Amino acid sequence: MIKKITIDQLVPGMFVHQILEQKGALTVKSQGKVTSTDVVNTLKKRGVKTLAIDTDKSFKVSESSSSISSNSVENEPAEKILAPIKSVSLEKELNRATKLHQQGKDIQKLLLENVQKETPFDTSIPKAFSNKLVESVDRNPDALLCLTKIREKDDYLLEHSLNVAILLANFGKYLGMSEEEVQDLSYAGFLHDLGKIKIPDEILHKPGRLTESEMEVMKGHVKHGVDYLETMNIAAPLVQAISEHHERLDGLGYPAGKQGDTISKAGRMLAIADMYDALTADRVYKPGMSSQKAFSILMSDAPFRLDKALVQQFIRCLGVYPVGSLVLLSNERLAMVLEQKDSPLTPLVKVFYSVRNSHYLTPRDIDLSVDKTVSIVKAVIASDYKIDVNAFFERSVSVG
Repeated sequence: MIKKITIDQLVPGMFVHQILEQKGALTVKSQGKVTSTDVVNTLKKRGVKTLAIDTDKSFKVSESSSSISSNSVENEPAEKILAPIKSVSLEKELNRATKLHQQGKDIQKLLLENVQKETPFDTSIPKAFSNKLVESVDRNPDALLCLTKIREKDDYLLEHSLNVAILLANFGKYLGMSEEEVQDLSYAGFLHDLGKIKIPDEILHKPGRLTESEMEVMKGHVKHGVDYLETMNIAAPLVQAISEHHERLDGLGYPAGKQGDTISKAGRMLAIADMYDALTADRVYKPGMSSQKAFSILMSDAPFRLDKALVQQFIRCLGVYPVGSLVLLSNERLAMVLEQKDSPLTPLVKVFYSVRNSHYLTPRDIDLSVDKTVSIVKAVIASDYKIDVNAFFERSVSVG
């Protein structure tokens, strides 16, 4: 049940459904759990006056968590003060998310075929699908984030837009955007690269650097996609964001050479998610890079090409070691990150491979925030060890 209270009535164990009244420069928009008295105090300092709580989502708070140092939340960005709630377990949501991920690839294939033939499609289908992605993120964001790391090298065009939609759903949630805004953002991500089907395969899949003339052809994918979507009467703000996913703040992007504030926030967010997924994707001709290296490249493009504040928030959203990525542990074993914990350096991981002996292990979960005998040495990619992470995932992580 949704109940209105004042900030003085807020206590640890409550779930904030919405901030109703707030005074101050830093706005808190996100929903989430009140895990400690320091969270309450920080909300007071941010000028929160009245809130709506969901009494059905109340939870028990341990003494240790209710007395965390105020430094842990006082300096957090506004969107991270309230701890998000996961309504279902990773294992349970993976079952639904795996089916949803495959459905997304199937829908993306149909959309690309329609664009290629220049025939219309039923816009309610991809829109409803994008909303389902957001619903999955609401239940447990880690499930779909895991699946963005499980790729088929020959399916890049199908998987890329799907993964960007998933990344944007998480990013929008992290920033405290409204449900409708997050749904629209995810929908834009799902549609953003449809124009690539019009690019000749010898250019689209060329392993080396494109020539100047080839690059001009490649740049045309944005216009191809926008022109098609405009005939489908897609909402103008979504088409605008899609048209801007290769624009850059310094004006050296394409197709319009927009600069600075003329690029919408949604367009800036789409540019970041698009670039991150492209950098980390496995292709037929090259393996994807680690998330850490991709983050470094995103930061090197800020603030002149990419929005620096949004890049920093995107990195915080995914975490130092994003869900689904691989890490090398101090005991010479590889693990997949399954869940972010309170500290970005100590996630929950699934250990599955011995580097020392070059063989697979019986998978087991380790919560690095609890087990202090082992730690993360660095992020790695599967190709470094010639292992099939997709087969491991399907055998030991995915269910159903």
